[in-house]
Order: sequence, then C-alpha cells, then structure tokens
Amino acid sequence: MTEPSDPTPSEPSPPESAPPAPSAPEPAGPAGGDSATGPARTSGDEAIAAADVRADSTRGKNLSDVPPLPIPADTANLRQGPELHPDCLPLLPLVGVWRGEGSFGNEPGGPDTAPDFGQQISITHDGRPFLRFESVIWLLGADGPTPGPREVGWLRPQPDGSIELLLAHAEGRLEVFYGQQRSPASWALTTDGVLRTPTAVPVVGATRLYGVTADGRLAYVEERAHTDAELAPHASALLERLVG
Repeated sequence: MTEPSDPTPSEPSPPESAPPAPSAPEPAGPAGGDSATGPARTSGDEAIAAADVRADSTRGKNLSDVPPLPIPADTANLRQGPELHPDCLPLLPLVGVWRGEGSFGNEPGGPDTAPDFGQQISITHDGRPFLRFESVIWLLGADGPTPGPREVGWLRPQPDGSIELLLAHAEGRLEVFYGQQRSPASWALTTDGVLRTPTAVPVVGATRLYGVTADGRLAYVEERAHTDAELAPHASALLERLVG
C-alpha cells in the first residue's frame, strides 16, 4: 500500500501594494501671485491696462444709462405705475415731485425777502405700504447755488392711523418721527429718537408740519432743538408741484 506523499506547502502570495501616500499640498502663494489654479502674476502696468479695457464699456455711462430693475419702478405719479397701497391713502396728496424756495430761521420769507435755499422733495411709491422721501437743498448765495443738506427716508403709515417718518441726513444724523394726519391735506410729525455721529450738528429733536395749500403747493415748517438751544423755527418753504 503506497503511503500518501506529504503535501508541499504553497508559496505565500505577495502582499498587495499599498496605495501611494497623498502628496503634500503645495503652499499657497502670496495673494495675487502665481499658483496652479489662481491667476497669473501680472505687473502693475498690466493690471492698469486690464482695468482700462474693462472700463471701455462703462466709462461713458451714468445713472440715466442704467437699465431698469426687474421689479416695478418707483412712481411719483398716481396715474402711472403700480397702484398706491391702501395703507398710504392718508398720504396720497404728498405723492409727487415738488420744487421751490425757502428760508432759514424765525422769519418766513416774504415778497421782499431773498430766499436762503432752493429745494426739491420727491415722494414716491412702488405699490407697497410706504412712501420714499428724498430732499435735496441747494444754498442760494452771492456766488450762485451750492449744494446743501440732503435727506432720504421712508413714510410708513401704521394701522392705528399714526405715521412714522424714518429720516437719514447726509450731515450724520438719523431721526425717527411719529405723527398724525391733521386734516385731509396736512400732517404733523415730532421726533421720538435722534442718533448722531460725533461730527454731526448737535440736533436733539425736531418737529415738522407739512400741508398742501388750496392752490396745490406743498408748504412746510420745521423746528429744531440743539443741545444748547430749545426748540425753535429752523426752516420753511413753499414748493410747486412738478410731477404727479
């Protein structure tokens, strides 16, 4: 009987090769420098030349050339554009563009008094429950008109019949007014809060009375209080309707 032969042990399989270790990331170059994915380094002259080429399509344009937004544009004419929001009906007579002249101080301008400033007030809407308010003043002096104070803000009628006016002044002041409609064509407002930058005129409070006169003009008077002066007349004006 033949003895079975001893089995020959099989050779061990070689181990699978390990995956290559990830290479260390290359250090990022300085901002604006060469990198594998970033822009190529350019000289200052090349950057200026590239900016000049990009500006070719815009250098001759200004605000009037900006295409309209894809949303309803503001309107100052109730016969054009979106309908006035029902909440804004108490403010309806104010919507428009108004321009005229006014005086500073206690003495209202008379027929023999030269005005101190010219002013344009634009009150517009986009169909939502607020009005946009913008005022541009130019000072009238011996050397001709010069730019004066500017304001921009929002008139916000409230469910209880009150009116908020949020106003930002270019001279460094923010004001929050609250008020009421006094008649179908007049509105009275008083500040509830004033914030100032360190360089702003130290106004601490103000009142405003707006009204549309029987002949269709916008009149207003404003009083202001300063840190060192009580509430006193600041300005008044009579403006003609240009739009609306």
